[in-house]
Formats: sequence, structure tokens, C-alpha cells
Amino acid sequence: MFAKAFRVKSNTVIKGSDRRKLKVDVSTAFPLLSEAELSEVVPNKEEINVVKVYAHKGDAITLYVLHKNPLFFELEKRLYPTVYMLWQYPNVLPSFATWAPVIQKIAGGADLMLPGVVVPSCGLPEVRQGGCCVVKVVGNQAPMAVGIAAMSTAEMCSAGMKGRGVSVLHTFMDNLWAYGDKSCPALISDAETTGGEVLKRDENSEEGESGEEQETNVEELSDCPNGQGNDQETEKVCTEVEGLRLTKCESENKNEEEEEINLDEQISPQDEMDALLLQCFLHALKSKVKKSELPLLTSSFLRNHMFPCCPSGKQLDIKKSSYKKLSKFLQTMQQQHRVVRVKELTKGVESLVEVDWKNPVLRSFRAPTEPHVEEAPAQMTEDGEKTYHPPEITILYSVSARVEPLFREANKRKGTVLQPGEVRTIITEYVKANELVDENNKNYVHINPILCDCLLEKSEYHELSILKWDDLFSRTLSKMQECSQFVIAGQQPIMKKGHIEPIDITVASRGSNKKVTLIKNLEMYGLDPIDVSAALQHRVQASAVLHPVPGTKDKVLVQIQGNQIQQVGNLLLDRYHIPRKYIQGLEKAQKGKKK
Repeated sequence: MFAKAFRVKSNTVIKGSDRRKLKVDVSTAFPLLSEAELSEVVPNKEEINVVKVYAHKGDAITLYVLHKNPLFFELEKRLYPTVYMLWQYPNVLPSFATWAPVIQKIAGGADLMLPGVVVPSCGLPEVRQGGCCVVKVVGNQAPMAVGIAAMSTAEMCSAGMKGRGVSVLHTFMDNLWAYGDKSCPALISDAETTGGEVLKRDENSEEGESGEEQETNVEELSDCPNGQGNDQETEKVCTEVEGLRLTKCESENKNEEEEEINLDEQISPQDEMDALLLQCFLHALKSKVKKSELPLLTSSFLRNHMFPCCPSGKQLDIKKSSYKKLSKFLQTMQQQHRVVRVKELTKGVESLVEVDWKNPVLRSFRAPTEPHVEEAPAQMTEDGEKTYHPPEITILYSVSARVEPLFREANKRKGTVLQPGEVRTIITEYVKANELVDENNKNYVHINPILCDCLLEKSEYHELSILKWDDLFSRTLSKMQECSQFVIAGQQPIMKKGHIEPIDITVASRGSNKKVTLIKNLEMYGLDPIDVSAALQHRVQASAVLHPVPGTKDKVLVQIQGNQIQQVGNLLLDRYHIPRKYIQGLEKAQKGKKK
């Protein structure tokens, strides 16, 4: 549970009512505690902190901290003690004894298996399945781990002491222990378990491999007078667990270094896109994103920060990476590298809420020295806001398969993007090179077989033999793929195929004839939906929220109360200078009432 670092969500001082409730819960969970002991664990006047954390697997856990040491943790409305509390009151829960090597494995994240349990002369403690219990080392009553019994005592005996005995939740030397003062357990003598008997193990079982080591440990303990073996055993456990912890950290660091080295060696297209995606991500965080911009929509982060960091000559395409989606990539950055924290502030809309600029991965990253895109100087309005520059939209045309023969002589292949003037020039040169201009009337062009196949419909093959110049050009453009180039200040040009989607403004009914105004496709024109929403709220004094656009990825729409088409239109036209032809729905604005 706490083998890996957890994330702290909040840390507050407990309230009086919560303190009383905690006292009742502790008394119910640990009935062996006396009234005096209960008052020591949950004092009436001393400060107790309630710390809410998220484990590495996403579990929500509440810690109760006294004197900077966590004494209890609550998981799924159930209270468990920590080793700090158990070292003060070691007998509040049933316990299982085991050997030092087993404790070392448990500290590494393993559960306690029944073949590793030392059965004392008085027998196993009575536990029920799912009951809370602790694990101790032979010769010391100080608990080393807390967990849940995987089966009852009767089931353990009937199973021949084979299988899982305790599912471990918390151990000495894990991250929950490290959240306290990191003290070590004291030696609490336990003569009963020292003289206990070890149950015989099945030689064929995997758990029985450590039998010889355990017998050796028993002999060493019995040879030490006056409990000196207990001291040595406890010190040995602490030393071995600490060694395991250091080894584990070194192994993780080594694996991270190997991953970084392998990242440069991978050459497949998918791996190259992964590397480019990571480079643009780190570059954007290091040189583009500012703390004042958080929280930041993930779609805006991709469009306004990551895309401009893409090196010239390369194109960032998440669909060609192994992640396929931006949300999956950011989730990986959050869980594996802990560089950012992503949260769903609005249902279905994710935002970057936190960036760890001190993260080793981010600090070690060096941005490319070659300047890619020069950012336009930030101009400020009188209100202290950045001036918005509308995008420059250029209509272009891509050579399609049907008209490719017309452009072959100009060495333009399928997919080549041309401006309308370039298309006219190429078609004019083709007509003159093939002597297709009508001699009697220079305004007409004769149709040869290539023009016939490229520009005419089948029904027109036998009807048309000549075309006017304007008709020739318009037919050529209509058979090509229309494209649009968006040039937004401070960003690389963005190419979009097909018809340009305008900013769509509609009015919808909600509930009992209540009207709301919906605005879509703002991102296409370099507008941040959050900024537009805030501006509208200030202008019309009505609430505005963001919703994901159904059927799209990383796009949101702005919803504002009332029929605000007129106000939205004025905002887009006057403040943001969006051309009217790229705004759809203005004709639905309410007209002034006749006097």
C-alpha cells in the first residue's frame, strides 16, 4: 500500500466533533485499549492533524497524525494502526511471528505466507478472515507490519499452513513510516515466541525454501544469553530492511537511466514520435508555461504550447505515437515521472493544475538551441490583458488524383498544396504549351482528352468542346481538395483540409423554457474558451460553464445563460476581430422590439 510514495491532498487540524468521532472509532476498532490508553492515543487538547492522501494506485486514505507521527490510517471507512502506535501498545491486535529474512521480503512489498509463520507453543492467535492483525519478528514483541488476515485461524490449520496468511498494508520502513520521525522499534522481549516451534514445511512448496535459514536463526537465538540474540536479531532486521530499501532505490534510478538511454536508440516511427512528443512536452513546460496560467486546459496546452515547440521540418501527431491520445500521455507523465498533475475540473474536461518544475526529468532537459518559432511580442491592453491577434486564414488547394495529370508537367504530384494564383499560372502554361487557345476567340480554350477526363462530367463529354478561361479555372479548383492555412501569432502555421468550420453560436432550451447560448469551435481560431467565458460573464453578468463537445477530442464549448447571441457576436467582432463570414448563427440574434 505504501511501498511507493503517496501524494498529499490536504492537511488540516481535526475539529472537536471529528476528534470525538475518532475516539469512538478507535475504541471500537481496538477494544483492548483502556480508557487511559485511549486518552493518550487521542488526547483531548493536543493538536491532531487530519492528512488526506492518495496512494500510488489511486486509493484515497486519511491519516491521523499526532506529534508529527501518523498513528492511524483510514482506508475504505476502516481504521488501521501504524507501527508508531503499535510500538506503544503492541498487544492491541493478534500477532503472527516470523523470521528476519521474511520481514525483509515483506518490507519489499510481499505478503506474509503461512509457511513463514512461527507457531508458538500456545498455538496461533484467534483471527477471523479479513480481521486486522500484525506481524512481528521472532524474539521481539514490537510489530513490524500491519495487515489483514487472508483466512481465519481454523482455515489456516485446515490448509496445512500453506498459502497466503496476511495481506500486508503497512510496514516498518515504508513511505507511511517515513512520513513520521523515522524512529526504529524498541526491543520488547518475547520469550514465548523465542521458544516456539516451527511448523514443518512441504519440501515441494515454493515457500519452504528458507527452512534451513530459519533453523539456523533459531540456533543462533538460543545460543545467545540474556536475550542478546534478540538485540542482534532486531538490529539485523533494521539493517537488512534498510539495505533492501537502498537497493530498491538504486534499481529504480538505474531503470530510469536505462529508459532515457534507450529513448535515444529507438528508431521506429512510433518511437520517434514518442520521443518528439516528450521533447515538445518538456520544452513547453520549461519555456512556455507559467505558474500564473494554471489551471490550463490540456487542449490549450497542446495547441498553444506544445505545437510551437515542435522543431521545424517535423510534425507532431499524437495519433502516430504509442499513446494515441493526449490524456493517456499526460497520465503517463503524471504517474511515472510526476512532472505534472492533471485534474478534471469540469466533467469530461481535463486541465493541468500543477507542474513540478523541480522534477529531475524537467530540470535535466535542455531545450534545442535552434530557434523554431519567434513569438510575437506580447502587447497589453489597458486592462492588463494580452492583445488577441486574429488568425490569418489563407485558402489553399491540394492536387487531387483526378487533376494530377494537369499538374504533371509542372512537376506537382498528388497532395501538393498550392495557392489559387499558382493554380491559375500552371493551368495557363499548360493550355499555352498544348496550343489549346481558340484562334478565333482568345477567351475560349479547346478541351483536349486530359482536360476532358479531369474537368468534365461523363454527361458533358459529347456536349462541350470549349470552355471559357474563368470556367476552366473554377472547374479546376472545384476538382481539387480545398485546404485552409491558419497562421496564429507565435505559433507554427496549421493546415486544415476541407471546409473551414465557423464559430457556431446556437440557442438551446434547458428545463422549463430556460434559454442557454452555446459557442463551439473557438479553439480553431486561437481563442481560449476559458478567456471567452470569463469575458462573456463580465459583459452580460450571467453564469458560464465549459462542456466537452460530444464526438470530439479535447474540444469544449462555452455555455452561458440566456439568449446572448447579440453579445457574443459583438465580442467576437469588436474585441477579437473575427471576420463575420467565420461566425455562424448571428442571424438568430434577438431583434429590438418595435415601439
